[in-house]
Amino acid sequence: MTIKITKDMTLGDIVMKHPEAAEIMLKYGLHCIGCHVANWETVEQGAMAHGMNEKEIAEMIQKINKAINKK
Repeated sequence: MTIKITKDMTLGDIVMKHPEAAEIMLKYGLHCIGCHVANWETVEQGAMAHGMNEKEIAEMIQKINKAINKK
């Protein structure tokens, strides 16, 4: 079964279910993964708040999906 992370999912939910995603998010400057806001903020909201554009968000999500589906 292939898992698909999307930009509409919350940061907290992704990191809780797939801790390996945190490392990729950190590399993109998304340091809010441990913040209390991460429980309700989506990937897109968090990334845009940290200055990422749509292309960077899509690239990060692609890398996360590749990493979590590798196991």
